[in-house]
Amino acid sequence: MRAALLGLMACSMLAPAAWGAEQDYSLIERGRYLATIGDCTACHTAPGGKLMAGGRAIETPFGNIVAPNITPDRETGIGAWSDDAFYASMHDGKTARGENLYPAMPYPYFTKTRRDDVMAIRAWLNTLEPVVNRVDANQLPFPFSIRAAMTGWNALFFQAGEWQDDTQKSAEWNRGGYLVEGLAHCGACHNAKNALGGDESGSRLQGFALQGWFAPAITSGNGVGLDKWTVDDIVEYLKTGTNRFATAAGPMAEAVSDSTQHISLADLRAMAVYLKDQKGPAAEKRQAMAASDPVMQAGEAIYVDKCAACHTMNGAGIARLFPTLSASPSVEARDPLSVLHVILNGTRAAHTPYAPTSPAMPAFGWELTDVQVAAVATYVRNAWGNAAAPVTAGDVSSVRKNLAARRE
Repeated sequence: MRAALLGLMACSMLAPAAWGAEQDYSLIERGRYLATIGDCTACHTAPGGKLMAGGRAIETPFGNIVAPNITPDRETGIGAWSDDAFYASMHDGKTARGENLYPAMPYPYFTKTRRDDVMAIRAWLNTLEPVVNRVDANQLPFPFSIRAAMTGWNALFFQAGEWQDDTQKSAEWNRGGYLVEGLAHCGACHNAKNALGGDESGSRLQGFALQGWFAPAITSGNGVGLDKWTVDDIVEYLKTGTNRFATAAGPMAEAVSDSTQHISLADLRAMAVYLKDQKGPAAEKRQAMAASDPVMQAGEAIYVDKCAACHTMNGAGIARLFPTLSASPSVEARDPLSVLHVILNGTRAAHTPYAPTSPAMPAFGWELTDVQVAAVATYVRNAWGNAAAPVTAGDVSSVRKNLAARRE
């Protein structure tokens, strides 16, 4: 997932941590692996920039925050931070000066990470090249630029505390929960958010719109989310970027490329076991639109002309190449944003050594009107056993304008 509300650590100065000091190799390697699970590079490494040197703009609903330098440079990075200060940034959402971080740095999830794992990440960061790159991280407009306001936000939406194992569950389930709820911070994209950017009560892992995409529900039950996926399906998707149901695109493709493909099979399986045990709320009874509906008929005609060559006439696609449009969490999501994004702008699938083809979906926004896009989107969301709310031309117009604005 990545997408999304991620990666902020502000710079300051406390007790030194010597770069280049002799470290235990196994500790450093564990830290590198854990930082990969946390997908730290997604925010703290700018395109074409030095590893973890910051400078990448992180989009939030309130404006952009620029991810800071977390290399061991003493002046512009975190080389002068104490271990306690580094732990506080992860666990408590505090800068080295004791100021509040913004939740673009996903400390509401990282707080669940055990101190020994946080210190392993610190040990690995200490081995990186110190890069001089002073970053003005807080570029939010007033009043969001006032860090003191985060005190109230934390009181409402943040509870510090490391992960506690459930003794009624297996070790594998607990390992998966520790990663999903903590370092992997899946909820940063997949938890529904309120107007203040806090996780909505009762909507955990139920999907959320961000960065021009909709991260779908990743719970099971009632035929939605991951209900039809097996544990092996989830593992394959996270490891390769594709499976018999879906192909990762958008922010999720970046998450697969930077993070999940590098996670061990044992940890991916643990995460999948945990996710399959997460039950969503009772789904609304949805009735698919009748095939005789004029909108469905118009959408079918467009689908046959533009889509069937790859996704096939029955919507089954070609496994691990062109994704199925049936039993797809994104297609049936309550918000059609991702479907409209792909139809209008096209996309390219994640590229991994395990699935190197990286097929592309062409854009059709240049040739299809809003009415036509709405019709074909409505059709795929209600054909082959799917059942989802119809899409209107107004929906398409709004998404088209938002996507165009994002390119400016």
